[in-house]
Amino acid sequence: MKAVLATPELIDAVVADPIPGPDDVLLRVEALAVNPVDTKVRAGIAPGGDGRILGWDAAGVVEACGEAVTRFRPGDAVMVAGDIRRPGCYAERLAVDARLCGRKPENLNWAEAASLPLTTLTAWEGLFEGIGFDPEGSGCPGNEEARRSVLILGAAGGVGSIAIQLARRAGLRVIASASRPDSQAWVRELGAEAVVDHRQPLAPQLQALGLEQVDAIANFADTDAYWEPMGELIRPHGSMLVIVGNKGPLAMERLKEKSVRLCWEFMFSRSAQGGEAQLAQGRILDRLADLVEAGEIRSTLTRTLGPISAAHLQQAHDLLSSSRTLGKIALQGWS
Repeated sequence: MKAVLATPELIDAVVADPIPGPDDVLLRVEALAVNPVDTKVRAGIAPGGDGRILGWDAAGVVEACGEAVTRFRPGDAVMVAGDIRRPGCYAERLAVDARLCGRKPENLNWAEAASLPLTTLTAWEGLFEGIGFDPEGSGCPGNEEARRSVLILGAAGGVGSIAIQLARRAGLRVIASASRPDSQAWVRELGAEAVVDHRQPLAPQLQALGLEQVDAIANFADTDAYWEPMGELIRPHGSMLVIVGNKGPLAMERLKEKSVRLCWEFMFSRSAQGGEAQLAQGRILDRLADLVEAGEIRSTLTRTLGPISAAHLQQAHDLLSSSRTLGKIALQGWS
């Protein structure tokens, strides 16, 4: 099959088809999306080896099912983020645990669907399982003064773009950080009630919105850079969600003084755990498909490249590294 290997240079290659295990489905990859984890894993690959197939966001068609698989059958259209320990989706075929897969929304094309799994799982698990907000919005009073608030840092990126929509649907007051006119317009389009510029002091901007502190902060950008402002802006007994590993020590005193809950989210934790725990992600993606088809959540795709090749994936990686992308970048089709 055709594949793109990271050596760490991206090269077009022909490799053997993967062999699915008893719990796996074998997918024909129709589209894939890129994420910062792709470039981070690539950066750690030593030159001179056999290379690695990256990619953990795909939509495609089930070609075969392992003997233990009951949720899908050949011909089904699915979307999946997958397992970072296994070869990824920069290839024509992907073997992945069926419990990590969800059905593809019928009203999305392949690229639009491929843009959703990893970021949705990250935002959903962080907001609803980590912090504990209700995805259906119960317990969020309609009264303006009683509504809980969430500040989303890095709101225009892939995870932030879906988190805005999930938080808004959950009844939260969403304040999104974005610094450029195009990114500010994007987060408002997705449902942010207010926008603050993270390149400027945050406290005065929140005060102008009538907020001295917020109930929750979801940091999808830089843990170290925003640690002190987060400690200042979070209310006592509030919650902070982070997904980017810290480079230096983090002072915990202010969090302790405020009895703040700190939640780490790593989307690959469930696949690393293995077993039936993985099915939770498949069910989240199935629920996402329902919401997309109902018009309550939209794809965050903003750019599609193609066909899938080393050159186009390099272009996508360069765009990611620019830190100026909105939403998600996907590649569709094979030459």
